[in-house]
Amino acid sequence: MGVKLAIDDFGTGYSSLSYLKQFRVNKLKIDRSFIRDIAVDPDDAAITTAIISMARSLNLKVIAEGVETEAQMSFLREHGCDEIQGYYFSKPITAVEVADKLLSTTCAV
Repeated sequence: MGVKLAIDDFGTGYSSLSYLKQFRVNKLKIDRSFIRDIAVDPDDAAITTAIISMARSLNLKVIAEGVETEAQMSFLREHGCDEIQGYYFSKPITAVEVADKLLSTTCAV
């Protein structure tokens, strides 16, 4: 069927570790609350590193949400995060703006 499942806001609320066994999950999306101070808070860094490591050992992809700074981006890159979301790349834009951005990026290469 081609359906993929991601656990959003992993590490908070109802995102239980048991879901990793209960469902055929493909991706974990690290909650932005861990990303916000990742470069200055050792606990956030440790939690994020542990989530990435656990995901790797389970053959899951990892997405970090709420990335806004170069320091956050560098940390996540260094630790092997697969996908990044956040204002570091762009604030929310319309579909037309996405198309324009992609065209201008493609032409510039």
